[in-house]
Amino acid sequence: MHTPALRIAALFGLSGLSALLAPLTLAQAADAPAATVQQLYQTHCAACHGTAMQGAVGPTLGAHTWLHGAPTRANLAKVITQGVPEKNMPAWGATLNATQIDQLAEYIAANASKPAVAVTPAAAAAAAAAAKAQQNIPDLNGFKLPKGFHISVYADKVAAARSMVVSESGIVYVGSRKAGKVYALVPRADKQQADVITVAEGLENPIGVTLLNGALYVGEISRVIRFDQIDKHYASKPAYSVLKVKLPNDKWHGEKVIKASPDGKLYIPVGAPCNVCETEETQSARIYRMNADGSGLEEYARGVRNTVGLAFHPTTQALWFTDNGRDEMGDNTPSCELNIAAKPGLHFGFPYCHGGVVPDPNFSHDRSCEEFEAPVAKLGPHVAPLGLTFYTGSQFPPAYRNQAYIAEHGSWNRSTKSGYSVRLITLYNSKVVTDTAFVDGFLRGDEVVGRPVDVATLADGSMLISDDYGGRIYRVTYDGK
Repeated sequence: MHTPALRIAALFGLSGLSALLAPLTLAQAADAPAATVQQLYQTHCAACHGTAMQGAVGPTLGAHTWLHGAPTRANLAKVITQGVPEKNMPAWGATLNATQIDQLAEYIAANASKPAVAVTPAAAAAAAAAAKAQQNIPDLNGFKLPKGFHISVYADKVAAARSMVVSESGIVYVGSRKAGKVYALVPRADKQQADVITVAEGLENPIGVTLLNGALYVGEISRVIRFDQIDKHYASKPAYSVLKVKLPNDKWHGEKVIKASPDGKLYIPVGAPCNVCETEETQSARIYRMNADGSGLEEYARGVRNTVGLAFHPTTQALWFTDNGRDEMGDNTPSCELNIAAKPGLHFGFPYCHGGVVPDPNFSHDRSCEEFEAPVAKLGPHVAPLGLTFYTGSQFPPAYRNQAYIAEHGSWNRSTKSGYSVRLITLYNSKVVTDTAFVDGFLRGDEVVGRPVDVATLADGSMLISDDYGGRIYRVTYDGK
């Protein structure tokens, strides 16, 4: 959700402005009139703009060029109250009361013509640390990346953030889980962070998002919906259409990712409705594909327990996918998988064989693991591999390009936690050469500070990582040093 200051920034041309006001709940709004305007400012603004409006992680609110109109009390109050639809600012008159709006508008306007106070690096760092603490962001120094790589927070307050897809204009669409929302992350002027807009809400675990022909497709448990020309309408709670395709709607492993292929098809998996069970005579434990309008649904692969990550190789165009191994066979078996389905009709073993080598004790029925497609990589037991991407940007060094990156969500029932990282799988002729940690530190001792879900690449070559535990999107960059 946007804060009023972000939309003020859009109106007046401030670049890189971070949140001036944290959104107040209705309960807070009822209590706030007793607070002085200085208390309101220090509580909601100072962490980003300095205790004296001198600027910190956000710019000064003192004298500088205001590009789209004078920051007068009346104008600021009008903007906060009514919003600016063309700049994607919602109207806040129903959330903030008139007294709060008028107080803050007067306070900001009174400072707008004063000379900006110089910001020392130490003051900026202190303000940034305060802002992170206020947002409950983990210490970024606790993450471990290869030399020359850095991590930052691209967007915060993206509740239950799951799958991501990046449009040609640079807007990142994010599905959620229990939040029931689809978000648009709109890059700010400096491209270092993004504002969060809710595109749709009230959906049924909409974890999957993909783009095809300018339309955003969203996978819910029981249906697939489509938002046409999404980049033009994301800010106005756009209408959607429902594809005429019938898929199983089991709740267990029933959340559906979705991925557009290079040939214009939509691929969508249906997980097994169980830890382990017979699925051969059902529609479950499969990957399907269909046309863009939902017609022509056909099975593409079977024996897939629960994949939450699909990607097409940038050169071979083959479908690769992650698969979560079954539970209740102990801490150390079976392994989760990375697979290739280079052609339709392949069987990947579930429920008869797990990890390519472990016959199921109850369901193998004397079938041999050699009958089925072996995984390209055994990722480890209970690491919960979810999102998968091939890095095709140019910012990272050549050795990192066209390689596979997997978000490992982390174990939930292992006596010693495993996963909780983004893995780099280096390949040669579709064979695994190495499997190493690319971003580590979501697990610090026994403390979970994040659970990575998906990985995506921005046009500048930086990489995004969604975290549904912290409700934020991280950005990884390379500085060449």
